[in-house]
Amino acid sequence: MSGVKQERSVRRRERILDAAFHVFSQRGYREAGVDEVGRQADTSKGGVYFHFPTKERLFLELLRTTADRLVAKVERAIVDVADPIERADVALSTVLSVFAGHRTMARLFLIDAVGAGSAFQSELQSLHERFIGLIAEQLDAAVAAGSIPPIDTHVAATAWFGALNEIVTRWLMSEQPGRLEDTYPTLRAILLRSVGIPEDRIAGLGSA
Repeated sequence: MSGVKQERSVRRRERILDAAFHVFSQRGYREAGVDEVGRQADTSKGGVYFHFPTKERLFLELLRTTADRLVAKVERAIVDVADPIERADVALSTVLSVFAGHRTMARLFLIDAVGAGSAFQSELQSLHERFIGLIAEQLDAAVAAGSIPPIDTHVAATAWFGALNEIVTRWLMSEQPGRLEDTYPTLRAILLRSVGIPEDRIAGLGSA
């Protein structure tokens, strides 16, 4: 494939993924149609299938690319933060703020993907592990720095992710949701206490 054709193919693939995000967000996985994705991407149904042989493959790739963007955003947010506890705090608040500002993305991740069927469970588990691993890295650094006592950081990170997941899911399911960001001060305090952070340090983070 020539360079020009390859570039066109990459651009068309990106258009298809952008269109798929809108269609799946609006209709959910089961009701979304590949033909509608093609229309919004300004390509044919066959053009969609050229890049993604099945609707399932298209949805899986959409989940992966969306997760990549979210992880990259979190990593950019924490790159200049030296203290591991502050990094964990910033990582969690960044995920929460992204979901708060992109309700359709949150629904796609936490509701539609779960309800799409067993074929997606393995991929979802892998995506969850990425975020759990990101949290565990910060907790490992906090243990190494003596900021928190030695603990099983993977178990703690899994619990942190589970709490965040539950908070966001309930917000998505609510008919009259409040501001998702307003839940974070309480969530932060509960999570930090769970790994042994002193109250004065928690208060300091909360006022930062």
